[in-house]
Amino acid sequence: MRVDGRDVVATPGISVAAALLAAGIVVLRRSPAGDTPRGAFCLMGVCQECTVLIEGRAERACMIAVRDGIAVSLRGPHAE
Repeated sequence: MRVDGRDVVATPGISVAAALLAAGIVVLRRSPAGDTPRGAFCLMGVCQECTVLIEGRAERACMIAVRDGIAVSLRGPHAE
């Protein structure tokens, strides 16, 4: 898995959110209002706090499985 251009070891099939947490990455984006850090919260797709860019699309990291070559950006969907 590539995260912001660097390789992160991840087991295919687990959620992107779980892989990021396992790699020690806990801040997944910044809120558009207030620039506060956001990370995985519910881990079941309800809260959207773990929204990141996956393959250029805003996705909830807890709902997408790691696969070979997946590219993740932690800049988030609201980044300029």
